[in-house]
Amino acid sequence: MSEGRREHLDASAVACLVLCAALWGVNQSASKVAVAEIPPLLQATLRSVGAAVLLGLYVAVRRISLRPGADVARTLRGGLWAGALFAVEFGCIFVGLQHTTASRMAVFIYLAPFFVALGMPFIAPGERLRRGQVVGLLLAFAGVATAFGDSFSGQATASPHQWWGDALGVVAAALWAGTTLTIRATPLSAAPAEQTLMFQLVVSAVLLGAGTWIRGEAWPVHASSLAWGALLFQTVIVTFASYLLWFWLVRHYPATQISSFTLLTPIFGLAAGVGLLGEPLTLRLVLALAAVVTGIALVSRRARGA
Repeated sequence: MSEGRREHLDASAVACLVLCAALWGVNQSASKVAVAEIPPLLQATLRSVGAAVLLGLYVAVRRISLRPGADVARTLRGGLWAGALFAVEFGCIFVGLQHTTASRMAVFIYLAPFFVALGMPFIAPGERLRRGQVVGLLLAFAGVATAFGDSFSGQATASPHQWWGDALGVVAAALWAGTTLTIRATPLSAAPAEQTLMFQLVVSAVLLGAGTWIRGEAWPVHASSLAWGALLFQTVIVTFASYLLWFWLVRHYPATQISSFTLLTPIFGLAAGVGLLGEPLTLRLVLALAAVVTGIALVSRRARGA
């Protein structure tokens, strides 16, 4: 065990984990607020650029090396793939938020563990799905199908094309899982967290910037201070500070004990969308959230005796 490593969660760790989950949940509402005035891909680009600059200052002050390890070629390939998937993921999220609510998006994108569980046996053959995990996957899938029902039942109040925003949320979840699997299957799995995050931020900034130019998104001359504040919150508090806090927790506490706290995120996301933005709360969405959270808990559960 490395110096400073803890075997069990203490009160400060629990508080930090709940804080991270709350920030990530509120992040969807902040994105929804900003996307009403700042074009989606431009917003995503500015977020990646700002967080990359802050991360660069951080590693410079802490004198953390971002040089690839011995297998430079595989590390670079992994970093480029992880950054590309990260870029498309957030492109889907921000464009999707133009058509669906923040609370629904929070439920859909946290399907990522569902896709990770499906893909992991191809990366690590020893991690085959157990019976309980299969039940969890089916339950999570049923939850998503239930949530999609709102889009076709006359309850789609966010947009006539709410189903499209919902679908982009599911695609974003799959891309998030792809990023996780890419990191796991390449030398990035053993690289410093700051190096992996920098790959994602820099590559996504370039690709999202190109997407902004291709789409012809204009600079928002008349955006309100609320929209810019929401973007600043996403950049500084969520993408930079909370990610670094999470990486610190992963390095100092058992991953198996902290991973379950991510299940709080869609709950906070749903609460933020309803409480802060006044988004509709339907019975289908509540049932979907319960099914997704329970399903992911079953998927993430370790085998007895493992």
